[in-house]
Amino acid sequence: MIGSIILVLALACSTMAMVMYYLNFRGYKNTLNYGRISYHSMAMLVIVASTFLWYALLTHQYEYKYVFSYSNNSLTTGFLLASFWGGQEGSFMLWLLITSIIGIFLQSYTSKRDDLEPRVMTVFTLATTFLLLMVSPWFKNPFEFIWATPVFIDLKSINPDHLGLPFLKSFLFTDPNGGNSFIQANTELKNLLAGSGISFNQFIVDGRGLNPQLLNFWMQIHPPILFTGFGMTTVPFAFALAALMKNEYRDWIRQAFPWLLAGTGILGLGIMLGGYWAYEMLGWGGYWAWDPVENSSLIPWIVGLAGIHTLLVQRKSQNKGGIGKFAKTNLILCIFTYILVLYSTFLTRSGVLGDASVHSFVDPGMTVYLFLILFIGTFLLLGLGSIAYRWKSLTDEATGEESLLSRELALFTASVVLIASAIIVLVGTSAPLFGQSVDTFFYNEMQLPIAIIIGFLNGLSLLIKWKHTDKKDIIRKSIPSVTTAFVFTIALVLFGGVHDIILILLAFSMAFALIVNAEIAIKIIKGNRKMLGAYVAHIGIAVFILGVIGSSAYSRQVDVDLIKNETTTAFGYDMTFTGWTPIDNNTKYSFNIDVKKGDSEFKVKPVMYFSDFNNSLMRIPAILTLPTQDFYVSPVGYDEGTSNSNKNSKSISLKKGESTEFNGAQITFTSFNLGAETMAAMQEGRDFQMGAVFKLEKNGNEKDFELFRKSVGGKVEFTSFASEELDINIGLVSLSAGNIEITLSKLSDKSDDPSNHTKQEILSVSASVKPFISFVWIGIVVMVFGFFISMTRRLQESMKK
Repeated sequence: MIGSIILVLALACSTMAMVMYYLNFRGYKNTLNYGRISYHSMAMLVIVASTFLWYALLTHQYEYKYVFSYSNNSLTTGFLLASFWGGQEGSFMLWLLITSIIGIFLQSYTSKRDDLEPRVMTVFTLATTFLLLMVSPWFKNPFEFIWATPVFIDLKSINPDHLGLPFLKSFLFTDPNGGNSFIQANTELKNLLAGSGISFNQFIVDGRGLNPQLLNFWMQIHPPILFTGFGMTTVPFAFALAALMKNEYRDWIRQAFPWLLAGTGILGLGIMLGGYWAYEMLGWGGYWAWDPVENSSLIPWIVGLAGIHTLLVQRKSQNKGGIGKFAKTNLILCIFTYILVLYSTFLTRSGVLGDASVHSFVDPGMTVYLFLILFIGTFLLLGLGSIAYRWKSLTDEATGEESLLSRELALFTASVVLIASAIIVLVGTSAPLFGQSVDTFFYNEMQLPIAIIIGFLNGLSLLIKWKHTDKKDIIRKSIPSVTTAFVFTIALVLFGGVHDIILILLAFSMAFALIVNAEIAIKIIKGNRKMLGAYVAHIGIAVFILGVIGSSAYSRQVDVDLIKNETTTAFGYDMTFTGWTPIDNNTKYSFNIDVKKGDSEFKVKPVMYFSDFNNSLMRIPAILTLPTQDFYVSPVGYDEGTSNSNKNSKSISLKKGESTEFNGAQITFTSFNLGAETMAAMQEGRDFQMGAVFKLEKNGNEKDFELFRKSVGGKVEFTSFASEELDINIGLVSLSAGNIEITLSKLSDKSDDPSNHTKQEILSVSASVKPFISFVWIGIVVMVFGFFISMTRRLQESMKK
């Protein structure tokens, strides 16, 4: 109740601030201080409400539905704090909290710049008002009591001291399928408990907890950074609307530029931290799957990048007077960067991607669905309507004409290409709304040519001058960079095994961009370092793309069955499974693998455990990070002791096409049977099987048969084939992408004596190498660093008149 009251008061203050700021813009001078007081009051109330929610989580106040749903007693303090944003209500609350804090700095920033504050803050407080409505008691309120809407609570979460209460029988339900028993929490139960002197917080002693896929270190860091990027996109939108309100389009570029740079840098960092989280946690070995929810954050980031380049042109062209070039374009891009963040929110939280994305939230209900549409529609109508209203005033007043070989045209072309990239991702991401789906092949094939163009444009734009550049001058300047990039690409083809023409062109374009930016950056370090930001950011992007080429296009993977204390080799790494160790109070199991490569020895420990949260086997990979590549070991299953054969059996390893003889019969391993659905099932943690096809020949008779390696509930099972006519038994022991191991025995020699049987522990893993994947992470860090260097420079410029 207290939290809800605080949020309602904050909503009133936000609405008051919006009205007071707007009245000040309309000429009521005495309302400015009221607007400031109201905004700061709202921000403080949001901070207090957020602190109260954190307190409820840390002290296990399970009377709140949100606290019960996303936390439990076993979570560490870090994850209890992170459970703040574990669900829909909390993620909206986090967005509101960060946006409110950003607004405090924005109010101070705009108050020092002429009459900017009332216009910008009018728009900004409209955004906070909508966010406050979203977390209000009428929509996604994190302070809703657990009995307000009937909820079924597992008996294991109920205090056993109270299970003997006679009236509980009326609220007890049993799942006929799973056999679990539940108590239905509602207002009637709350009143009966209160009549017995028992509070709901005494009645419920544990919560449901977080989804096990969220129990990762980056859960504590990725969402706050991502939502900071979301909140920052509100600011350029507010500046664009403020310019349209006053019908003045010159100064807003200078004032909004540092915010757009910082917001785009933070949003890019947040997106890629999510990629690293997936790489470290999910076990499929990648960091970007073109998932619709991943894409929904990527789209506004790309549009923000496009806006940065056209803002540069408008800022530069203002030196000759007028509002500068691309005024309409910049207003539209700044508006759509925020609109697309709202669209991202709609896709993620409306439930429309429930069947298309592993990241999306469940359906929040028709009321919230309609409110999200209203949220997007209001800001879209406000933005585009204002541009339409001022269209005739947005005349390009920049003097002079540029040639085809001008930096202005190169930057504008780069923006157009980036927008094309965003549109492609937008179309693919929105396809599920129309009952369609888009394969990752679509994104890869469409985005690779765009990336090549961007690489060349990036390097070329820095070699040509503003307004006009002589062709001979461009050729002279570009020869060293083109030559070096060409040599690098040839070396990549010859020694790196890159033969795909598209990837060769991509590598050449990114090497060209990297070399051009590095040359200029080295010169700048010796001179005016504040100009360094753009070149550092471009270097980071080039390094990132080169890392993508190495890690994605040329990674290798193999499935290996590791028999305990026996060494198996994959990609030059000798792996020996030595046993398992219980961890986290015996709730998880760490599988110990000794890895040796050359003279270097390492230990990796992939983890598997069964999660009660979703009744599934969870697999956490182990990553061995080396200077030039990662060795990635993802657990698949574990067999604690499979009966292979008796003491008279023969064990043999075969590659595809090889044969062996036993008891007068020839056994040929002809092929693997690995369907496309097998890999998908492995990545999703579902049961799967892989087959090996054989031909058996004896006395002129032929027989084809198949043996299977099955993973069922994380347990590995192997099948066998027996023929009484041929007196032979063939059992599968190990199957990987390279070879298989089988046991051969005579049925007539089979003994029921347990002493004749051996047992072997087998850990099945998927091992892969990721060449130069460290370049992906290094490139992102360098890029973000470049954004903040540029932001610092543009922030200083914004103070100048």
